Amino acid sequence: MSGAATDRLNLEVTDVVAEARDVVLLELRDPHGHALPPFEPGAHLEIQLGNGLVRHYSLTNDARERERYVVGVGRAVQGRGGSEYVHQQVRRGTRLTVSAPRNHFRLEPSASRSLFIAGGIGITPIASMVQWCDAQQRPWRLVYAARCAQRAAFYESLARHGENVRFHFDDQHGGVLDVAPLLATVEPDEHVYCCGPAPLVAAVKAHAGRIAPQRVHFEYFTAPADAAATPTVGGFTIELRKSARTLVVPPDQSILDVLEANGFALPFSCREGLCRTCETTVCAGEPEHRDYVLSADERRDGKTMMICVSRAASPTLVLDL
Repeated sequence: MSGAATDRLNLEVTDVVAEARDVVLLELRDPHGHALPPFEPGAHLEIQLGNGLVRHYSLTNDARERERYVVGVGRAVQGRGGSEYVHQQVRRGTRLTVSAPRNHFRLEPSASRSLFIAGGIGITPIASMVQWCDAQQRPWRLVYAARCAQRAAFYESLARHGENVRFHFDDQHGGVLDVAPLLATVEPDEHVYCCGPAPLVAAVKAHAGRIAPQRVHFEYFTAPADAAATPTVGGFTIELRKSARTLVVPPDQSILDVLEANGFALPFSCREGLCRTCETTVCAGEPEHRDYVLSADERRDGKTMMICVSRAASPTLVLDL
C-alpha cells in the first residue's frame, strides 16, 4: 500500500468548544504530555471514532504548536454518522486513535501572496494557513462564505484582520458567493486555495481558467454531486502481484468492493476518492483515475490509484497487493 499512515497516536480530548452553530473544535493532546509529530498548514488527521467509523478532520491551529492538535468538525445532519458521533458523544477525557498528520492541501511556502476562498467548515485548514502567513509576514487575503454569520467559525478572530478578510453570508447577500469577479483580481504571483462545499469548489474551478493550474489548490470535503455522472462501461481484471491472485471487477463494483468480498482487509475511509487512505501502487496497466486528490503529474505517471473509486482504462491492472 502507498499513502496509508502506519503511525498511530492515542490522544486525549482535552477540550471541546462550540465555535459556531453546528461547529465544534476538539483539542487533542498526548495523555503523558509528550510533544506531537509536527504538521504543516493544510494537514489533517485520520480519526478512528468509537462507532467504528474513520473520518478525516483538518488541523486548524498554528502549525508551530507541538503540544496539541485542534480539529474543527461541522455537523452534517445528512452525513454518514461521523460528525453526529463527534457532536453527541465526544467529550473531555475521550481517548481517540488518530493517524500522524497527513497533507494533501499544502501551502506553497515560496508564494509571494495567497488568496484563500473558504466555504462553511472549509475554513478549518485555511485558518492554519492564515496563521502561518502572519508568522512569515506573507501577504494574504481571505473570502469566507457561509449561510449566515452564526455558522461562521472563527468569525471574531478573523474579523480582527480588517480588510484582509471579506465575509459573504448568503442570508445577507441574497445568494451564494459569485467567485468570478474575485478570481479576476488574482495577481500573477498569487496562489489560490479553495476549501468548502463541492459547488463552491466547482465554481472556482470554472472561473480559474486564466490562472496557471499549479497556482490553484483545492481541498474537497465531499465528492461533487455529479461524481457518479462518469459512466462505467464493462468490467476488467486485476492481478494481485503479492497474493498471486486474479480477480474480475464487474461494472457495478469497485476494486475495493471486490477485494473485500474476497477476504482482503484493506485500509479505507471515505469511499469517494477524497482521502488517499486506500491508495495502492499500480505495477502495470493503465488506471482510469476518478479521485480528487492526485495531482496532474501523479495521474500521468499512473503509479498509484484510489481503489475505492478509480477503475481501469486497460483490460488488466496489476496491483501491488
